[in-house]
Amino acid sequence: MHSTPRLSRYARLISALLSAALLAWHADAAPAIVLTSTTSVEDSGLLGRILPLFTKATGIEVHVVAQGTGQALETARRGDADLVLVHDPEAEQKFISEGYGIDRRQIAWNDFVIVGPDNDPARIKGGRDAVAAFKAIAAAKAPFVSRGDNSGTNALELRLWKSTGIDPKEGAGTWYRDIGGGMGQALNAASAMPAYTLSDRGTWLSFANKGPLVIVVEGDPNLINRYNVIQLNPEKHGKERLDDARRLADWLTSADGQRAIGGYEMHGEQLFHPSAAAPK
Repeated sequence: MHSTPRLSRYARLISALLSAALLAWHADAAPAIVLTSTTSVEDSGLLGRILPLFTKATGIEVHVVAQGTGQALETARRGDADLVLVHDPEAEQKFISEGYGIDRRQIAWNDFVIVGPDNDPARIKGGRDAVAAFKAIAAAKAPFVSRGDNSGTNALELRLWKSTGIDPKEGAGTWYRDIGGGMGQALNAASAMPAYTLSDRGTWLSFANKGPLVIVVEGDPNLINRYNVIQLNPEKHGKERLDDARRLADWLTSADGQRAIGGYEMHGEQLFHPSAAAPK
């Protein structure tokens, strides 16, 4: 009379073991890697469009962790990613110099734009000089949203402020708003205030909540935005999944990957230019 519960427990144990074995088999059958990437390539929709093509071609699933460049590189330093896709040359070089990354390759470029209210309180609309625009924004004490998240976009913004000789943080809490968030959050905040902000063009074009915001400054060579894929050093991270990560890096720079990147459009406009066409 007491055998049925015992058999039931054995049945549950056997079922659990079989489930675990099945999961392990699926893991072997469908390899997966973690790509830590900037929020801009994620928010723009590029990765959602091109990565399924890579998975279809190779069977390798790609899980994306979208962060600012500084956070993305730190995630990779900890060994919590298999490949890095970022856009801050200074931070990237430090990552490689420390021995964490190898084989940096440019996959695409676009540019940054300064967006702001259509009524343009700083009177910078139509300009092509980002540093002059930042000076005018500070002089007018016009609201400006900073990502403040140690991202590649934030790093460029701070370099531009440094070139003006102005410390914008002296205006913190009044006209300078540091939100500590991603590109989509910064654009939402700028739309709501309204305020000026620096955005990569890809995210701007795909952003739906523009409200009163328009592009006010574009075309400055200082606003070119290059995206690089960096493989992790197997001597630092071990070799598990790094071969699959290398296959993704190779695909992104291959003819198929470059064609997929160049073919991604929003409202009839190309968001990213394949790296083979990138300006020197």
